[in-house]
Formats: sequence, C-alpha cells, structure tokens
Amino acid sequence: MAPADAAAPAASRSTAAQTETETETDESVQRQLTSRATPGSDRPTAAPGQKLARLSERETCTEPNAEGASVCVQETKPSDLPARLPQNSRATLAAVDPPQWCEDSNGGILGTRTQICQVTGLTYTTRQTVNGQTTVTGQANMIAINYSYSDTGLPTFAHQLEVSAYSGWGDALKASVDGQATMSGSCTRESASFPAQTLTPLNSWRSGEAFFDTTATAAGAIGNCTTYWYLTFTNAQYSPAVVDYQLNQFRCDNATVGRATVGCVVPWYASELIYSKASYPSLASHVERAQASGLPGATFENPLTRTEDDTIVDTNRRLACGDAPSITGLSCDEYPIARSREGLSSGGTRRTFDGCQMSHVSSGTGPTGVSVCMITESENRAQGGLNTQFFRAERVLDGDPFRVTAS
Repeated sequence: MAPADAAAPAASRSTAAQTETETETDESVQRQLTSRATPGSDRPTAAPGQKLARLSERETCTEPNAEGASVCVQETKPSDLPARLPQNSRATLAAVDPPQWCEDSNGGILGTRTQICQVTGLTYTTRQTVNGQTTVTGQANMIAINYSYSDTGLPTFAHQLEVSAYSGWGDALKASVDGQATMSGSCTRESASFPAQTLTPLNSWRSGEAFFDTTATAAGAIGNCTTYWYLTFTNAQYSPAVVDYQLNQFRCDNATVGRATVGCVVPWYASELIYSKASYPSLASHVERAQASGLPGATFENPLTRTEDDTIVDTNRRLACGDAPSITGLSCDEYPIARSREGLSSGGTRRTFDGCQMSHVSSGTGPTGVSVCMITESENRAQGGLNTQFFRAERVLDGDPFRVTAS
C-alpha cells in the first residue's frame, strides 16, 4: 500500500479545455519517449533478490453498507492467470503496448535499463449480507499490467496501468473502474488520465497513463521516484473499493559525466558492454578466456560493479599491469576492467593464459583476482573509449552493475 507521505490522488480534470491541453502534452511526451531506441539490452531480467513467482494475499474489503452490500478486491496468484493475455480491443489511451516479455513477469518485477513491467491478477467480488448471512452476488477476474518506461536522455518517464476482465458473473460485471496517479520522492506529476470505464465487455483493456518529471535536475543531482496508480471500482448499490499499484524502480540524474542532459534509468539493471570480436579480436578473446576461468561480469547474476573512484581505478591498473613487459605494438589489458570494484584493489591475485606474453604471471582459475594479457595496443586504446561511451549512454553511475560480453 502507499506510504503515508505519498501525495493524495489528484482531483479529476475540471474543464474540456484543460483536458485538451493535457492530451496534447501527453502526446508530445509520448512521441519523445517512444521515438528513441531503448538503450541497453532488450533482454529483461528480474530485480536482484526477487523471486518472480511472487504470491500476494493483498486484499481490500469494504464494510457492509446500510443495504448490506460490500465488496472485496484481492490480488490473485500469478498461476491463476490465463496462459495468454487478451490480445483484442487494446485501449487507445495507452501510449505503448507493453512488451511481450511482460507475460513472463509472473507477479514479480521484470525490467531492462529503461522499462519495468509487472503482471498480476485481480479479483473483484460483490457480496450481500442479510440477517447475518453473506452471499456472493458476483465476481470479476482481471489481469493488471503495471508498466513504466523512461529514456536515458529525458527527465520524464511514464507509468501506465491496464486492466482487463477475462471472466466473471453477476453484479461484479456491472462495475466501472477509474484511476488517479500520484507520486513521492524526487519527482512531480506532469499529467495523468484514467477515466471511468466499464469492466465489460470481457477481454478488453481499460487503461490509464501518467507522466512524471524528475526534480533531480541540478548539476550532480541524483533522485529516485515512486509512482502510484489508485484504482477505484464503483458499482451502483455497493461502496467504492480502492486498490493501489506502485513502482519505485527509476533513478534520474544529472550526474553522468559527459552528458549535458538529465535522464532516467533502472539502476539495478546490468546493461551490456559489448566488445566486438570482429573489430577487437584480441580484446574480445582475453575477456572470453578470463570469464571462462571463473571471473565475474558475464551474467546478470554475477555482474561487475562500476567505480568512479580514481584511486581505486589507478590501484587496479597498477597492481594488474604495473610490471608488464615492453613489447612493440602490444599493451597490457586487465579483466575485470579497472573501472570496476572487482579489480585487484579488492584483493586476489593475477592469472594469465598461453600467448599472453606475461611469463612472470601464472595461470589460474576462480571468482576473484584478475586476468592480464598483452593485447594489440590499438585495441587497448579503443577499449577506454568504448567503456566511456557505454557508461555515458547507459548512465552507469558509481555502484551500478553492468555486464561485459564479446560477440
């Protein structure tokens, strides 16, 4: 549920002129957010430490009113959802069709560097109590898609919510649903719309979308924002019932070196730093052999961690390559890269491989330490630029995870 310090749901729009102006603003922001290629890998992953098959028993019930009518709204187990989400009659209010991988969220959070998705079930039940006896008078089973997206070069991000009733009966199917959006943290709400919509016909989507602006815009600023949708179910003789959905996955900053713009990302998502085998064969070969020997960085489960501490970076380089031989056309490369916390400044020993021309260093395996190898000098120089461009493009700040791959 929403914390006490979250802003209260905003009032409905009061005039047609205001609605038209806000719609134009929404469409402008939508175009900016959706016209850019999503940075980072399109391969989603779960938030660290999270089990995707999250089972929730969250339930909101109203007390019987004077006529004895009451309702309950409950999140349902992901296993109770249909095998496929409804594909027809998508609502026009949603700016973006949630990605196909949303279906795999199974009640948990899945994300990329600029997208977050959660699919859960929702059951709305109507009841009538007469002379102490309570009878269920209807039930609607729904899917809820909680989806948010950003851009690494924009200070605005979107949070949309879609619900679809896929089965039901009785009084529950007479209900309508509307939503209000709010937020807490380093952000303000730019606009939001989720007008009242009936639950029927079945297998059709009811949608709302809100846009939020970060307030972390000063030089060096970093801020997090939690956004909420409050859904209200209204039904003639029954009391309204409210359930909330929140996302607190985005970090926005104006602290990324080399970028003059503010942008927003999912900081726990380990973006992929790729070294091309075709363009940088000796560098890519070293990385592959180093990772095959047990060193981290290749996977979401075992990524590297960015450091912006120049003392750590210099120590990593000195301990790894300070005594490298002088060979024309070659220079010493270390893995994990010096700009990670997993270098020799954190302990461990060196290892090398056949053909690396580091005769004074032994071979080895294991998850700690570093690998060193003499690689083509031009590739080693290019690596620094590749790393810098990657950290800048993906807004990888100090402490952020990232992956390294050769392809």
